[in-house]
Amino acid sequence: MALKIRLSRGGAKKRPFYKIVVAEALSPRDGKFIERLGSYNPMVAKDHAERLVLDVERAKYWISKGAQPTLRVAKMLSSDGLVKAPVIREQPIKSAPGKKRQEREAEAAEKLALAAEAPVAEAPVAEAPVAEAPAEEAPAEEVEKKE
Repeated sequence: MALKIRLSRGGAKKRPFYKIVVAEALSPRDGKFIERLGSYNPMVAKDHAERLVLDVERAKYWISKGAQPTLRVAKMLSSDGLVKAPVIREQPIKSAPGKKRQEREAEAAEKLALAAEAPVAEAPVAEAPVAEAPAEEAPAEEVEKKE
């Protein structure tokens, strides 16, 4: 029997209230549970005492029996030092870009870097036609000398 320490939702529509419960892993989210460990109310201020109410001794007991906290509950339990703080990523691994897309983005970044360097190299080329203009006047002077 695999046990989970997880949140069970209650409350009205758009007014959530969660119970922190120990339940079998296969039971439904709001279904049958073994024991209620506390509650979590996200609607109150973060520094309010009733935001997170937890029976720490019972949580330690169930963790010692092998109950695994879910990601959100582990984050809450880590504030009490019961479990190590989980790593919560900004972008989930499942939705991370694939290998080919990363290669295409790297190529695009290289092209942008080359394009940023190119205007610096093109600046002397832009000055070249200005230097050619006096060269065109030189043949006109030669024509005057011939007469």
